[in-house]
Amino acid sequence: MALSIVEEAGLTDVGRQRHTNEDRYFESAPLFAVADGMGGARAGEVASQIAVDEFAEQTDSGGSPEERLATIVKAANRKIYDLSQSNESHAGMGTTLTAALVHDQEVSLGHVGDSRAYRFRDDELERLTEDHSLVEELMRMGKLSPEEAESDPRRSIITRALGPEPDVEVETFTYPAKDGDVYLLCSDGLTGMLPEERMAEILRARSSLKQAAQALVDDANARGGKDNITVLLFKLAEEVKEGTDVESDTLSGSDDPEPAAAPEAAGGDTVVLGRDEVEAERAKAATATVAPPSPPEPQSPPPRRPEPPARPRKRRSKIVLAVALSLIVLIAACVGLYEASRQFYFVGTDKSGLITLYRGVPYDLPLGIRLYSTQYESTVPAISLPTRQRKAVLNNRLRGRGDAVDLVRSLERQQQG
Repeated sequence: MALSIVEEAGLTDVGRQRHTNEDRYFESAPLFAVADGMGGARAGEVASQIAVDEFAEQTDSGGSPEERLATIVKAANRKIYDLSQSNESHAGMGTTLTAALVHDQEVSLGHVGDSRAYRFRDDELERLTEDHSLVEELMRMGKLSPEEAESDPRRSIITRALGPEPDVEVETFTYPAKDGDVYLLCSDGLTGMLPEERMAEILRARSSLKQAAQALVDDANARGGKDNITVLLFKLAEEVKEGTDVESDTLSGSDDPEPAAAPEAAGGDTVVLGRDEVEAERAKAATATVAPPSPPEPQSPPPRRPEPPARPRKRRSKIVLAVALSLIVLIAACVGLYEASRQFYFVGTDKSGLITLYRGVPYDLPLGIRLYSTQYESTVPAISLPTRQRKAVLNNRLRGRGDAVDLVRSLERQQQG
């Protein structure tokens, strides 16, 4: 029996820390796509718009679904590249792109960059794409653990995008589909804020795909909303012949009742509770009724139980004092480490992927303490550098101020030349 798209929902949001939205998405069954633009002077939104517009203009040129996706993506890449070469204000612009094409009983994907595709099946969320990013490559090589990758300052460096080069390598693959599958395409504004476990919780507790999309965006914003957030969801189901009773969309295929919708928070934002979040404590259980004791027979009063000796406060005071001294030592060490780090500089990238000069050392301490600060943001996209040079520049090597400044200036002159 053939599968059809029975529900879909798309949503994009600027986030909490951006002034413009450079994300775009395309939603026209059986084609879906998410693009995350990059580049200064609003060029990122131009690149992502060109990418999704190419899907709107596409025609069935024959070939397999994977070939069709690759053709569309490569055509978009060429348009973005040509514009960036002919228009100085768009120089260095680019975009990620992750697209899906539903056909028969399969879903084909086309992928460039670090936007992602997921499949939600049998209450489990499975990631279908691998990021084309420096951190992902280091993880595959075993040089970086997943825990280290979460706070690595190089997370924003992608190794493949549409626009920087006249040709692009499009990663394509096809997955067998199944009745009840839900597919999620999203930008890194979602995955950079929400762990996959939380994304799965929201999908399990959904009342509809539209509600799930809003809940994902709201949760990403509640956790900081550091980037634009885009979510695109669609669900597949077997086609049913006319006259056959069709059950309404269920949350997880089980008979368990749907969790109650979360109340609205102040300001109109909706707080969505996951399954692992415990419900509010219910009314305290009534204490068991005990029959009153019989009146005691006249007798001498029982001996009074001696009062337990008061706990010595001296030991407690020592513990409090030791904790306070430990905190003072830790704070002093952090302050000393921060001050010592101020003599160093290193070259990295900002969230937009531009070469940036930082003062300090590339490490984060607990409680959100960073040992570095931004000194200068260049106009050079890291992805525009040759691979070997990019790796040499973005190796987090500590430098003197003069050496670091000279390196950034040479990269700017290289781009202008």
